[in-house]
Amino acid sequence: MLTIKRLSLTDARMLIEGARNKAEEIGVPMCIAVTDESGQLIAFERMDGGKITSTIIAQDKAYTAAGAKRTTESYGAASQPGSPAYGINSAIGGRLMVVAGGLPVIIDGEVVGAIGLSSGTPAQDSECAQAGITHLMSTL
Repeated sequence: MLTIKRLSLTDARMLIEGARNKAEEIGVPMCIAVTDESGQLIAFERMDGGKITSTIIAQDKAYTAAGAKRTTESYGAASQPGSPAYGINSAIGGRLMVVAGGLPVIIDGEVVGAIGLSSGTPAQDSECAQAGITHLMSTL
């Protein structure tokens, strides 16, 4: 399963499976991306009906969550005008996402990767991302 401080391809597939199951349950086809701890893509799935524009968004959500070691949602408030991280969404070529749906995967207090989803509402994307993490954790 887990290699040292990094998700394996098997782990990534488990994350996708859990997220996909939740997406099917709520009736929203998603784009699901899983990255390693440095934000590099391990696995990706675009469910039948997942929005084409969401393929990159899901990957960037996972990239942000892994690299920043925090949820993409947490950047939302911090990136508003007058807030400490205002304008951060334009950093790194615009890859940093400030919309919910990207979550770091944390094992023993360390970020070992991340999952990002897109195609639903921000709340639906987050719900499915969390379902992926919950599914993975149930197998460890």
